[in-house]
Amino acid sequence: MKRATEKLYAGIDLHSNNVVIGVINQDGKRIAQRKLDCNLEQVVGFVQPFKPRLQAMAVESTFNWYWLVDGLRARGYAIDLANPAQIEQYKGIKHADDKHDAFHLAELQRLNILPKAHIYEARLRPVRDLLRRRTNLVHQRTALMLSFKSLYARTTGQALPLNQLKQLTSKEAVALYEHPANQLIAKVQVEQMAALAAGISRVEKAVLDCAREIPLYERLLTIPGIGKILGMTITMEVGDIGRFKTDGDFASYCRTVDARRLSNGKAKGENNAKCGNKYLSWAFVEAANFAKRHDEACRRWHDRKAAKTNPVLATKALACKLAKAAWHLMARQTHYDERRMFPELAMKRT
Repeated sequence: MKRATEKLYAGIDLHSNNVVIGVINQDGKRIAQRKLDCNLEQVVGFVQPFKPRLQAMAVESTFNWYWLVDGLRARGYAIDLANPAQIEQYKGIKHADDKHDAFHLAELQRLNILPKAHIYEARLRPVRDLLRRRTNLVHQRTALMLSFKSLYARTTGQALPLNQLKQLTSKEAVALYEHPANQLIAKVQVEQMAALAAGISRVEKAVLDCAREIPLYERLLTIPGIGKILGMTITMEVGDIGRFKTDGDFASYCRTVDARRLSNGKAKGENNAKCGNKYLSWAFVEAANFAKRHDEACRRWHDRKAAKTNPVLATKALACKLAKAAWHLMARQTHYDERRMFPELAMKRT
């Protein structure tokens, strides 16, 4: 009778070509374990007999978790994504393998102490990932531009303005050189840059059409330094703003706060500076760079901060302020107000 009513918990150790599943009961006793291929039907076939008693499952957040988490959720299984950066590994064990890792995840789930990672909405996740691929395309185009400018400088001794380079046609690029080899590489690089530019535009249009349907996007555009690309990036990377309880939590996730540990005024080490979202970190630092150039209040605050520290720290501090302002706009449905963002400057004016 107890076996029919006991609660079960499962942990899944996911790899690139296989999964290891461990199932335990409510007392922590190991019930079953299996190594399977990365095949959803095999996984479902193994856990199906336990489904009526299976309370929750856990899988570590790896690069390839989409198919597993989405597939199991679609079939009615409760599954959480474990945050590997916050999982404390078991100590005192001489031998550990994939089986131990799977049962360890199940045990954390059973004890309700599993550090959980956010599972981004499946409907918007492909659009977010599409925007991330845009960054790769931009990097490739930039590398080609730098290579073209370098070749031109080596062969002519002159600098080629970036605006002129962007407008070059294949015929015009070939005409810049006399040697056939240089003509060929110039022609190929210009064609590649044009193809990348077209691809970037297509990606931006597709993401923009989706971002415009999210109310947060238009609000973000009112913040200094945030334009179309940064607005799309922040909108798609944040997802559910409700997962951040305070503006400080959001700023930390955006990597705009120091990751240091101090004791008696002395550094005792650094916390994990890579914890958080690197895309949001880039977006708000870029926004800070634009804001300090084009917004008077941001420029004045940045200059005061830079005078006390240095320009790099001042820009990072301004990025932190912008991140907190973005949280208030998204979470509290407020409007941007520079007097609330820079109260010290507002008091000085009055």
